[in-house]
Amino acid sequence: MDWTFEEFRAELDTLNPSVRKKAIEIAKELIEKEDFSKEKAIKKAVVMAEEWFYDLEG
Repeated sequence: MDWTFEEFRAELDTLNPSVRKKAIEIAKELIEKEDFSKEKAIKKAVVMAEEWFYDLEG
């Protein structure tokens, strides 16, 4: 399924483009595989994507 997360645009627009892309990927996975709501998925995904990004930066 193609999730757009338009209702979370304000939260996502403040992120680095790489982090935003990763957050959307993670959120989609959480919704499809873990049965998260969109709101819960995007909140968790933003945290996970930021951690991923900081790990890349070292």
